[in-house]
Parts: sequence; C-alpha cells; structure tokens
Amino acid sequence: MKVDCVGGGPAGLYLSILLKLQDPSHDITVHERNAEGSTYGWGVTYWRGLLDRLHAHDPESARAIADNSVSWSEGVARVRDLATRRPGDEGFGIGRHRLLELLAARARSLGVRLEYEHEIDPAAPLPGADLVVASDGVHSALRTHHAAHFGSELRPGRNHYIWLGTTKVFDAFTFAFVETDHGWIWAYGYRFGPDRSTCVVECAPDTFTGLGLDRADEAESLALLEKLFADTLDGHTLIGRSPADGSSPWLNFRTLTNRTWHRDNLVLLGDAAHTTHYSIGAGTTLALEDALALAGALREHTDLPRALARYEEERKQALLPLQSAARYSAQWYENLPRYIHLPPEHMFALLGQRHSPLLPYVPPQLYYRLDKAAGQLEALRRFKRWLGPKVARTVHARTLTSRE
Repeated sequence: MKVDCVGGGPAGLYLSILLKLQDPSHDITVHERNAEGSTYGWGVTYWRGLLDRLHAHDPESARAIADNSVSWSEGVARVRDLATRRPGDEGFGIGRHRLLELLAARARSLGVRLEYEHEIDPAAPLPGADLVVASDGVHSALRTHHAAHFGSELRPGRNHYIWLGTTKVFDAFTFAFVETDHGWIWAYGYRFGPDRSTCVVECAPDTFTGLGLDRADEAESLALLEKLFADTLDGHTLIGRSPADGSSPWLNFRTLTNRTWHRDNLVLLGDAAHTTHYSIGAGTTLALEDALALAGALREHTDLPRALARYEEERKQALLPLQSAARYSAQWYENLPRYIHLPPEHMFALLGQRHSPLLPYVPPQLYYRLDKAAGQLEALRRFKRWLGPKVARTVHARTLTSRE
C-alpha cells in the first residue's frame, strides 16, 4: 500500500512506524511543510498507560521515549501565599522537539521517507496514493479544503492562555493561582527535562485586558508574568517563542470536532480530527492512540472504506469520556471564583475532581464532603459513578437542542 502522511507531528510519524512494522513493503512518505527541527513547543505530558500501550506495539520507540522522559508523582497547588501538596498518579513529561526527533529517527530506520519543507496542495491529490492521512494539526489544510464534507466545527474557549517555557525545574505538577486587581491569573507548570519546564498561563478576558496583556508585546508580557509568578518561579525566567508572523502569542483554545473523519481515501488523524482542552494533558496521548487505532483497523480490514469506518467508530467512542472531561475541566477554570476562596486543601481536592459532570451543579463545600465520604463508602462511590454519566448525557442533550 502507498501511504502519504501530510504532517510530521507525533500522529503521522507514529502511524508510519506502525504501518512499516506491520508490512515493510508499504511505501510510506511523511510530508512536513516546516524545516526539520523547527517545531515550537515545550514539554508534552503522558501517563503510564500510554507507555505500556506503546511498548506493546513497538518496544524500541517506547524505550527511547521512556529514556528521554522525566516523571513526577505529586501535585502542588499555590493560592496566594498558601501551598498544599497531594500525591497523585505517576505522570511523564518529554520535550516535544525531542519526541519528534525520536519518532523521526525510528521511522527512517524502518524505511519511511521523511520530506521536510514540502507543502502539499490540498486541491491536488497526491498521485498514486492508496491512503492519504491528514495529520497536519488543528489548522489542517486538507481538512479545511473539504470542511463541508467533514462537518468541521471550531468552538473558541472564553479564557486566554499562553504556552511558555521556563528554566525553573518543578519537582511536582504545579498549579499557581495569583490574585490581581483585575481578577485571578494562574499557571500550570511541569518539567520535561533536566533543566526546563513548561509553564502555561491562563486568565479570564477581564483580567487579560485589565492587566494590559491585550496591548503588550511578548517581552512586556513575559516581564509582567515573571513578576506575578515570582514566588512560583523562584526568580527563574520565562521563555517565549516570538511568532515569526508577529502575531500575539496569547491564544483562545479552540475545540475542534468533525461529523465524519474520512472522505474516499483521505482520513483525519490527531488534532486534525479533534482537540481536547490542554488542561487535561491528553493531546499527544490521543494523537498516538489514533495512530494505534488506524494501524489496527488497516491490519484487520483489507477493504479501505471498511477500515476507515472502523477506525472512526472506535476512536469516536473512545473520545467521548475524554471530551466530556475536557469540557468540564475548561469550565472549572472559567468558573474559578466559585472554588478559589475555599481552604487550599479543599480547593485542590475539587481541582482534582474538575472533570466531574456533577461538580458544577453541587455546592463546592457539599461536593467536597460528599467526595470525601465516597472515598470511604463503596455505596456512595457506586452512586456517584451511576449519577455522573446521567447528568453528563442530560446536559449534552440540552446543549445540542439549544444549538438547533
């Protein structure tokens, strides 16, 4: 089979690896419009479950990723001058640039062609390709060219955020909330190497404009943020990316959905097919799991339309709980004043429960007491697991009805 992957991110590279391992005779090319090594981005996160799945399908690339990752097993929340620390699941961080280097090296070793600085015209199909994979991200040119067919919908979030690096090396996944004269601003920090961490800063629109961040250039923004988060950063610097086009580095997260994920021999993969809010840290995991599912469907079904339909069905079902979790997580931060004045230990506990569809409808202190009791009583745990999905389905149905 001749396969062309358009986009050299984790999804496209890992799919090319999997397909070559399944059948070395596959003719596979990955096309990336940017120069090799020019990717921006700091660290990406994943959890043990993903590493185990990667190891089951390609132990060599899984070992390379694990060897180049760092881990943590605690979370820290800082609110004003108070801090609380809680144990948690083991998380991993790896530099995005390093991850792409490892996947590209593995793909090349298996005979995949990598063509950098090669932009594909979405109106001119790749000649002779049996399968074209749009793995070119949320701004996918191939998907946009056929947007009506895919039923693409982009919904912008309310809050503003900026993705930064820092020389501060966090020893735990860190949440920092700072109160200003214009409202709250907060940061998520996690390390991804021996001398670097990621620092994502977020705030509501009124805070964004009140602090003048809508008018500040990148240097001014970084100077202000370093001052606001001085205690969390311990005097370390923040590092920006200076967009080449001069655009603002501040963004509004956009949730992408598509009615269908394939058209003839074209299929969407990773962020070209879907996005989930960064606050659940699942973007890279979902991209790699898409690749695993598509490779599996192509292995099981020789008929391409059937394989693509199976891939789409499987991944849409798998995404439902994560999309719900991401939606509620984003809403938790958008409604931060509802939780921020709780005692830090209580606030941090509800921060860990932000994916719950029940939390927005139960008074925070009551939810905290119920959740604590549920941790001790199996009957309450079962009731919570039963009620949560029912509330989520009801709210989702009402949302769909209101859009019609």
